[in-house]
Amino acid sequence: MPIDPLDLAGKTAIVTGGGTGIGAETARIFVRNGIDGVVLAARTEADLQKVKVELEDLGRDVGNPGVQVLAVRTDVKSEESVAAMVAATVAEFGRIDILVNNAGGTRMGPLEQTPTKAWDSVFDLNAKGPFLCTREAGKHMIAAGRGTIVNLSSGAGVTGVRYGAGYSAAKAALQMFTRVTAAEWGRHGIRANCIAVGGIASERASAAWEVAGLDQEALGKHTALGRIGVPSDIGHAILFLASDMSSYVSGQTFSVDGGPLLGGPSDD
Repeated sequence: MPIDPLDLAGKTAIVTGGGTGIGAETARIFVRNGIDGVVLAARTEADLQKVKVELEDLGRDVGNPGVQVLAVRTDVKSEESVAAMVAATVAEFGRIDILVNNAGGTRMGPLEQTPTKAWDSVFDLNAKGPFLCTREAGKHMIAAGRGTIVNLSSGAGVTGVRYGAGYSAAKAALQMFTRVTAAEWGRHGIRANCIAVGGIASERASAAWEVAGLDQEALGKHTALGRIGVPSDIGHAILFLASDMSSYVSGQTFSVDGGPLLGGPSDD
């Protein structure tokens, strides 16, 4: 029987920001694809425990009843917290095969009104956090001679976004960090890639759009495919990059954003 390159059997993954949205959906996709162990890392304990129970139930439903799920309350901005999370992973599973640096976020505002503290906070979450997780998990990957890292950036890191100078700069930094990680660690059998995420209707994003009075259908019309994205759109891209399906891909940033709208004659 041919080997499925998307099969994650025998592997363990850490997913930061795993309590909601893209992180939680990625964990579900990993369970459906046979992963042995999932570590959910996020700041909110209630979210983590809810997803942990859900994943264990899902494992039984999809023929992966042996999946083990570890929920570790983690602040990716804290060196001590990240080190403790990685240590707990190794203590529980003895290995780290996949790291998904998904935790991130921003506050928008005009550049001239951006406090230094807000700028530092955005960089701590979106750039320093992935660095800390990569460095700490990478020690074990290097020792094992294998590993895959998927970083979650944003379209803001590719094209920039008005009123998001700090966020755009931090996500652009994450993309270059991915490239350098791939270059330095490829000799250890470690791959690193990045996804520049477009508009995704996660729970929190949808709530924020509603508060801001933004219509999802209208937002979707700004993509070539004419729709807003959903967490599974990103989760399946993460699966591709985390699995052997992409075994010769490293150091790349992929835009998963519904495609561009270009200038020119109208189709209407």
